[in-house]
Amino acid sequence: MLDRRRLLALAAAAGGLAALPLPARAAPKAELWERWLPYAPQSRRRVDHAVWDAFLARYLQQGTDGIARLAYGAVSAGDRRALRGYLAALSAVPVRDLTRPEQFAYWFNLYNALTVETVLAHYPVDSIRDIDISPGLFAQGPWGAELIEVEGTPLSLDDIEHRILRPVWNQDPLIHYGVNCAALGCPDMQPQAFRAETAGAVLARAAGAYVNHPRGADFRNGGLVVSSIYVWFQEDFGDSEAGVIAHLSQHAQSALAQRLAEAEGIFDDRYDWALNDAGSRGT
Repeated sequence: MLDRRRLLALAAAAGGLAALPLPARAAPKAELWERWLPYAPQSRRRVDHAVWDAFLARYLQQGTDGIARLAYGAVSAGDRRALRGYLAALSAVPVRDLTRPEQFAYWFNLYNALTVETVLAHYPVDSIRDIDISPGLFAQGPWGAELIEVEGTPLSLDDIEHRILRPVWNQDPLIHYGVNCAALGCPDMQPQAFRAETAGAVLARAAGAYVNHPRGADFRNGGLVVSSIYVWFQEDFGDSEAGVIAHLSQHAQSALAQRLAEAEGIFDDRYDWALNDAGSRGT
């Protein structure tokens, strides 16, 4: 059975959605996978993310333009093995035996590390969308491919983001600042692994950094131009343009906040799919 994204792609190819850009219409909905609801409120189990910390410290770089990039081409064979070992360790974690906050950090780290490993496995590429391994004739990128097993269950990146993180945590808009899709238009990869105790604060800071960067919100010719994330996933940001503006205002610094207060709607949206490579200049 085709999922919503592939059905929309087929319809677009047939001309049924020709008036609207496919990426804005094809963003996956949050659809709960109940299999991942169990957790252990009293658990003291902790997941070791030291390998991911070390990898990020070695290869993540902050650009002068305010965008974090990963030095994919510099990753050593030894660190590739270490990253695969880390993912294997995450695969073996009994997630249902973790507290909910520990699960929250776990899923972010799994998503981001798995994305990096996927890019490394196909590097060099200009964009993650060039990694066409998802099932379906019109599918782009790696997001629909089953890349790992957790508790014996195959998972894709789409599963982690749209069937676990977003629905289990009630479509918290801050989730969008924690998952990194290896594109310059995406909120930055965080320089350290997520931890249960600090994930909320890290996401709030990441939201502020993104909203106040031109990638997040900007004004051109007097009109508000936002990241396409706020259009694709508008349902997580108040389900309206007014809701998106309210969210942006919550995290905006004073100058941006003043302009947002005067904005009557969203003029346009944009997203840079160029790979967040340390050697990339963007598009």
